[in-house]
Amino acid sequence: MRKIWVQIDPWNKNLATTAIESGADGILLPNESADKVRELGKITTIAKDGDLILNEDVVFFTIKSHEDEPELVKLCREKRVVLQCDDWQIIPLENLIAQDADIIAQVRDAQEVETAFGVLERGVAHVLLTSSDMVEVKKVLTALKAGNQKTALTTATIVSVEPLSMGDRVCVDTCTTMIPGQGLLVGNSSGVLFLVHAESLENPYVAARPFRVNAGPVHAYTRVGDGKTRYLSELSAGDSVLIVDYEGNTESAIIGRLKIEKRPLMLVKAQMDGQIASTIVQNAETIRLTRPGGEAVSVVKLAPGDEVLCAVEKTGRHFGHAIEETITEK
Repeated sequence: MRKIWVQIDPWNKNLATTAIESGADGILLPNESADKVRELGKITTIAKDGDLILNEDVVFFTIKSHEDEPELVKLCREKRVVLQCDDWQIIPLENLIAQDADIIAQVRDAQEVETAFGVLERGVAHVLLTSSDMVEVKKVLTALKAGNQKTALTTATIVSVEPLSMGDRVCVDTCTTMIPGQGLLVGNSSGVLFLVHAESLENPYVAARPFRVNAGPVHAYTRVGDGKTRYLSELSAGDSVLIVDYEGNTESAIIGRLKIEKRPLMLVKAQMDGQIASTIVQNAETIRLTRPGGEAVSVVKLAPGDEVLCAVEKTGRHFGHAIEETITEK
């Protein structure tokens, strides 16, 4: 999950308030001003008296040439490093990312943020925004938190739908109102996750609950806010999950609660890219997957040959992290 810290130098209460209210991940201060930030809201502070100690936990590194790269890569293994230079555009950022250097890129505006997040398609995961313009800070943070990142989705063809007996099913209630075409990625395998549609549609049985996704049983994987996968049973209030729409646009949502109840289940199998994958859902009219055009389709109406959306990942997962390893789940 991409993060943005905002640097406030000198102290500016209005800028700090804007950063907190716009969803900044941290505020960096050049002096002992952490208490001033804490009075405004709960957020990570980076200062001499902060949650992270400036010049100890977090350090600045000025890179001048290619020869500085080995030292920087080594330093990144020990501390959080903010990368700065006189001319940001000539930083060999590509080389550092290719060497898995976990750097924090110092940027000045929305354009530089976009460039830093897009280098080598992968980009950096973390930037420090140094702008003192409240409009610019709000613009950058709003764009990021709205979900500029995308998840690649694949069309899968339904192979079979089979009723099962009872199991523990999880409803994920978020603090976000979802719209038609949005839901959560859920599946039996971390390599293939189905786009399970939110309960954002009216139906004859219950009122719409656009904050909820009736996701699947306790063992199932789902994609969470930082891009990792977790079991549904591991989640709880305050955790984040990744909301995805049918075009692959994403946003992070906070979980308000989980509802785990015993319900009759259904096994859904689908084929994509020459492989068969599956997910288990509650056997009920109100649970839906998502068609390629964003239309929700009830699982009780699914038939072989129907098309639904999935996210396919070729790497394996270990404790939720993507890894290059051969893993078979079936």
